Amino acid sequence: MTDVSRECQSELDCLRKGIDAIDQQIVELLSKRQQQVNQVVALKKAHNLQVYHPAREEDLISARRQQAREAGLCPDFIEELYRIIIHRSRVVQSGQMAVKGVKPGATVLIVGGTGEMGRYFVDWFQRAGYGVRSMGSRDWENISALCDGIDLAIISVTIDKTPEIIERIGPYLPPDAVLADVTSIKKKPLAAMLAAHSGPVIGLHPLFGPTTSTLDKQIVVATPGRDDAACRWVTDQFATWGSIIVTATAEEHDQIMEFVQALRHFATFSFGQFLAAKNVPLARTLEFSSPIYRLELGMVGRLFAQDAGLYAEIIFATPERRALLKEYIASLARNLDMLETGDRSVFEAEFKKIAAWFGPFGEQAIRESSFLIDKLIERF
Repeated sequence: MTDVSRECQSELDCLRKGIDAIDQQIVELLSKRQQQVNQVVALKKAHNLQVYHPAREEDLISARRQQAREAGLCPDFIEELYRIIIHRSRVVQSGQMAVKGVKPGATVLIVGGTGEMGRYFVDWFQRAGYGVRSMGSRDWENISALCDGIDLAIISVTIDKTPEIIERIGPYLPPDAVLADVTSIKKKPLAAMLAAHSGPVIGLHPLFGPTTSTLDKQIVVATPGRDDAACRWVTDQFATWGSIIVTATAEEHDQIMEFVQALRHFATFSFGQFLAAKNVPLARTLEFSSPIYRLELGMVGRLFAQDAGLYAEIIFATPERRALLKEYIASLARNLDMLETGDRSVFEAEFKKIAAWFGPFGEQAIRESSFLIDKLIERF
């Protein structure tokens, strides 16, 4: 090694030691930040405050972006870094808040507590310190004892069985107990609960599955039924765990879910069905694919890696959903003439009309999908 290279290596070693020292300081500062977060958690637990505070988070991100500009750093890089830090902070808060019950001493009955989603709720309510009772299909002979003195009954069974179970359990519920369901449709279950129980009633739709490790920013739709004030502690509990509560009427919920769930899942099913029928070589297509294709194919594969019965229940839940899907299929057929003639002008005119309908969301979609694509590239 020449003197020049030795001198260069010595300088590199010195600079790297400086970087290592700065990295150590960063970790120490993150530790101090977490200590402050723990104090925030203690305060929130004491006053039953929500974990997620969107305005506070966006103000923090804006301030850090401005600081980055002033420091000669890339604002996008700093934003990404802080969103990771904030997300981790929320996860930690949610985990600690999971042991906080907003109605201490309350007893919760999970009807369908032996199913996957039922067991999920049993775990969360138990960790929050509630007395939890789990009821399966073989426990009806003990229904009186299971319902005695409960403060909340959550119906967590399949959509087709929900009205029947509600009707059967209604007579055994204490008058002041909250009755709730967690199905993905709301009109029929809500009507059944109001008819079967004279006390507080609320419909819930958690937009997540039993494999979700944290409720941080997970959406729970709440459909008011009767005595909102008496039901408030239930939604407050989910908010304390980090969930975002979206309130909607049962009618609005079901109309929107026709598109958000039924149509989306059916369109994904149809795409996968066509690929399978054509016996497309999936592995080979990925070698030629752009990140966006991989992302789209990943969503298709994700659907077929899960329970067929679950998606059948969602797609075929109501006549309205099936009618919408028939409309969707008919809309695809209307494109046959365009394909037969190969008229690009028709396609472009329709494309521009739809783009105008999407409006500003198009730019938002580009930003969000670009972020996901970048993350996919980093991983694969």
